[in-house]
Amino acid sequence: MFPNLPPATRGILLANIVVFVLQSVMRGALEGPFALQPLGPYFHMWQLVTYAFLHANLSHIFFNMFALFMFGGALEQYWGSRRFLVFYFASVLAAALVQLATTTLAGVEESTIGASGGVFGLLLAFALYFPRQRLILLLFPIPLPAWLVVSLYALLELLLGVTGSQSGVAHFAHLGGMLGGALVILYWRLSARGARRY
Repeated sequence: MFPNLPPATRGILLANIVVFVLQSVMRGALEGPFALQPLGPYFHMWQLVTYAFLHANLSHIFFNMFALFMFGGALEQYWGSRRFLVFYFASVLAAALVQLATTTLAGVEESTIGASGGVFGLLLAFALYFPRQRLILLLFPIPLPAWLVVSLYALLELLLGVTGSQSGVAHFAHLGGMLGGALVILYWRLSARGARRY
């Protein structure tokens, strides 16, 4: 299955599908221990990663995995599998930390699931490394450069997060994934620049 995808992207995609099947079979039993819970007695450190393998429904996992399929393979081929995995899980972790901070400050007691934090990190990276690549949005079928699509998407996420006009979606986690990805890329570029000085 997915033979043309690089190994790390394929592995993450298949792991998400397997976990989603388990969720369906176990009728929600995985969400309690493995979803990202608010800080408190039900929060555990492993949830900072495991939440990214759980999804609410078929459309939720479909769109996340479609984005992983579309952007993850190109980035893994560009970076290599090891760097790709570091980047993806740094985005997942940053999304979780931003989501925890947001829910704590807002006093919201709800769990978070989904690979969107990692996916939004990949979107940011794709726009930075392939800015002129043309993308076609489903609702706006005109080819636009990746940098513009991702910039508009980030602004929309910020607007929806601040106004709270779309409930049930972790908009700040999405932005947290982008932030984590940006910090990783910045670190890589500074490290490469420092290495060239010697």
